[in-house]
Amino acid sequence: MIGDFIYKYYVGPIVNGGAYTIVDTLTYAIILIVSVYLVYKWLIRAGIEIDKDFVLSLIPYIVLGGFLRVVEDTGIIPYPYYVLLITPLIYFVIFFYAIVVLVLSRALEGRKIIADYHKGFATGGIIACAISLVPLVWYGLTVTQINFFVMFSILGIACISSLAVWAFVKYALKWDYVDDILYRLLIFGHMLDASATSFGIDLHEVTYVEQHVVGSALIEATGTAFSMFALKLVVIIPAIYILQIYRQEGNKALFHLIILAMIMVGLAPGIRDMVRMILYV
Repeated sequence: MIGDFIYKYYVGPIVNGGAYTIVDTLTYAIILIVSVYLVYKWLIRAGIEIDKDFVLSLIPYIVLGGFLRVVEDTGIIPYPYYVLLITPLIYFVIFFYAIVVLVLSRALEGRKIIADYHKGFATGGIIACAISLVPLVWYGLTVTQINFFVMFSILGIACISSLAVWAFVKYALKWDYVDDILYRLLIFGHMLDASATSFGIDLHEVTYVEQHVVGSALIEATGTAFSMFALKLVVIIPAIYILQIYRQEGNKALFHLIILAMIMVGLAPGIRDMVRMILYV
């Protein structure tokens, strides 16, 4: 009985690429919250300052997650290895790689080989992103196609919507603190996710579907994937306000980890979906 439950809600969707359910969505949300807390405790014990520079140095690893998911989507990774690139296992793969690079960067800084471990840490992520792009470009050139119109369309919608949201919260709501690069990344990541979903479902030649429970229910209710923008706004605008209050009055290290997690859940799937559509995967 327990084995059937685990396979139905966890193993099956991972192996077969099925849509998310309420059960696994809530489970992964809890895992994310617990993981953020455990990482926070480990970083504190390791003496690593969790600040803006640390968050920015982790952005390449978020991009890497999006790229690697598309590598799995192409089907070029054989069984059973491709399972490592499926949510939630991919988070652990990238986590362990990031830890190795972080420890190495700190050691290089300690030996005066590099001036700032943040730059070394970010470079490790950028190199991994570049390597992961190689099979994607090859796949696009030899198997499907690389459609730059799709890329510029999604990025254009994301940039315009991000600018509109930023202008609204800055000038209409008078939240000057949204000039901070972390808040701008948070807005852009989620607008990119909404843009890719909207374009893929309503405008792309290939038929794509929304796999997440809340998003799919909203799209079905409204009849358009562009309703995802409304869902994003309902979430991120109050989140920015609450985050800023916590930033001023709470634990600043934990604030940076929370906003990093929020950037990740928008930016990573947004990049994945956009690259899939560029390659017609």
